[in-house]
Amino acid sequence: MGSMDSTSPGRRAAARDRDDEGRARNARPRDGLGRPLPYGAPGVPRQPEGVVRRPEESVAEAQRLLDEGKPFHAHEVFEDAWKSGPEGERELWRGLAQLAVGLTHAARGNVTGGARLLRRGAGSAEKWAAGADFRPYGMDLAGVISWARELAAEVERGGGVPVDAAARAPRLRGAS
Repeated sequence: MGSMDSTSPGRRAAARDRDDEGRARNARPRDGLGRPLPYGAPGVPRQPEGVVRRPEESVAEAQRLLDEGKPFHAHEVFEDAWKSGPEGERELWRGLAQLAVGLTHAARGNVTGGARLLRRGAGSAEKWAAGADFRPYGMDLAGVISWARELAAEVERGGGVPVDAAARAPRLRGAS
């Protein structure tokens, strides 16, 4: 039910979902693109948050999720790497997370958000790659950056037609 949180006089505010530590955490199920579904609806399993993986494991797990058409979930993997990785790699992982969110928005038909985040992520990855090994953890950053910019342009030309996230997923390690 609700609690008498301070909303407006006499209105009930819905009680917030909380995790085991008491932090606010939305418990609604989500679809493969991270959109909230009604309570009780079947959703896809969520990516656990705060998982510390070796970088190669992060790349492999993110690729698996991208291939399944779950870029929102892949973004969670990249975000964990961004938050737990060495300071010198944060721009790389943040850029990859932005690319995954850009693909999420493009798959939802959000032209502005999709194109903007794809370009922002490409720029972050490109900035990081300028001073580092260009194939970190076996990734083909040049190919991923090119993919992101091409998809951003395609999304803008498509005028809001959602892209198929699985079919348009990047190949993080190049063509296979």
